[in-house]
Amino acid sequence: MNTKNKLGLNTTCVHVGEVKDEQFKGAVSPMYMSTSYAFDGVDIKRYPRYYNTPNQEMLCKKIAALENTEDALIFSSGMAAISSSMFAFLKRGDHVVIQQVIYGGTYNFIVSEFDKYGIEYSFTESDKIEDFKPLIKENTKVIYIETPSNPLLGITNMKAISELAKEHHILTMIDNTFASPINQNPIDFGIDIVIHSATKYMGGHSDISAGAVASTKENIEQIWKTAINLGGNLSDQTVWLLERSLKTLNLRVKAQTENAQIMAEYLEKNNDIDNVYYPGLQSHPQYELAKKQMKGYGAMLSFELKEGIDAMKFQNHLNLIKPSMSLAGLESTTVSPTQTTHALLSEEERLERGIKDGLIRFSVGIEESGDLIYDIEQAIKKAK
Repeated sequence: MNTKNKLGLNTTCVHVGEVKDEQFKGAVSPMYMSTSYAFDGVDIKRYPRYYNTPNQEMLCKKIAALENTEDALIFSSGMAAISSSMFAFLKRGDHVVIQQVIYGGTYNFIVSEFDKYGIEYSFTESDKIEDFKPLIKENTKVIYIETPSNPLLGITNMKAISELAKEHHILTMIDNTFASPINQNPIDFGIDIVIHSATKYMGGHSDISAGAVASTKENIEQIWKTAINLGGNLSDQTVWLLERSLKTLNLRVKAQTENAQIMAEYLEKNNDIDNVYYPGLQSHPQYELAKKQMKGYGAMLSFELKEGIDAMKFQNHLNLIKPSMSLAGLESTTVSPTQTTHALLSEEERLERGIKDGLIRFSVGIEESGDLIYDIEQAIKKAK
């Protein structure tokens, strides 16, 4: 325990939220796979869809500790976490303000589902606080942001958003997936609800689909009331795997973040690259803001190939880096947002958000940076 009487990050990752093996004294949490528990003579009536099996309950404690919150909930996917959180606080006649550049799945959920339920929504023109203010109405209940954003790594001023929301008695939600709890804790800047696709850094091995929400006990209780009806609970086998993965979260993310800085600096100097989007570069327009609110700049970056270099040909010639749909695994991966994460947007909508055909989103893993650089160089040469 450190001098602040608070557990360090590695200690939190390893020990908080363990399920104690009282019978055999094993070093790892036992896995409770039962879907049927006693209801009489027990303190808690447990049922998987109620998010309160032993493994679920303890994992939530670890996630809450990592995000500096009172409580947390885990879900079967990031979208289950987002939809449950949104529907918990929004009803017919309510209004939500949403940052323009967000994960494509979140955008599609909003434009596809909210009209059915009579929920109004407005998208900002950018991630600047000035674009949020005019959109607030008397019926605005939620402001939803994502920082760093997917896929252009834009940075939103969390403290400014929080202060604006509190002034108007509005709840704030953030997708904190790209930063992870290691590089950013939005609660410390006044954000109310923190959401993760735990499929990404929390899982970290490209073998888990999960989501997480962290907030006050009161907010989590409200989300839980909606979540038990939507049925987005996580199986206990995956819960166990996620708890195992979180033990190395700090080690993994720090190594990936260091690698990403090296790769971003290399790509910025590469004559075959037009633009690099990474908050750890001094050329990033919000570099100073990122310095204030991030502990590390993360392991996600994006870059645009020069005109004439086909994005798909480039990725098909990669040998080490894997063109792959998801992100944040130990292995480095790339993806074309126009073909995947933002494919549901029209070409006009993508261009409005600065997402061009030559854009590559790069999730940096833990491989040696020299090997990654060589792989990119040979792939560009072949794609030319």
